[in-house]
Amino acid sequence: MAAGDKLSTDGGQSLGQNPFGALSSAGLPAAPKVVLEKAAASGNASAAKAPAKNRGRVDIRRETGNRGGKTVTVVDGFVGIGLPEKEQLAKKMRAACGCGGTVKDGAIEIQGDQREKIAQILSAAGFRPVFAGG
Repeated sequence: MAAGDKLSTDGGQSLGQNPFGALSSAGLPAAPKVVLEKAAASGNASAAKAPAKNRGRVDIRRETGNRGGKTVTVVDGFVGIGLPEKEQLAKKMRAACGCGGTVKDGAIEIQGDQREKIAQILSAAGFRPVFAGG
């Protein structure tokens, strides 16, 4: 291939024949009403209710000490949860709050006073958040 030649990025040739094109819903039997109702009910019910599993109490506190006057929200007291899951929770919290944060010494630190948003995320994850301190 010479230096001046360009590769085509249009996707190439079509597949020619769609393997799913012959399938149609005309020959398939309709699903029973009971199955359709259960599927619709389970989709709405799971989003409405909180997880039944109680994963324990976690403390949410606000700290400013040794941080140059900046406020940091610290979440600690996790029991039975490993570092990868803490990092996953921290990622959700950072995205929801629109700020930075990290996992340090087994505690999640999020920049700013974000206690309410963090409590909602932890409740959705099955934890029991408790505001500690002032």
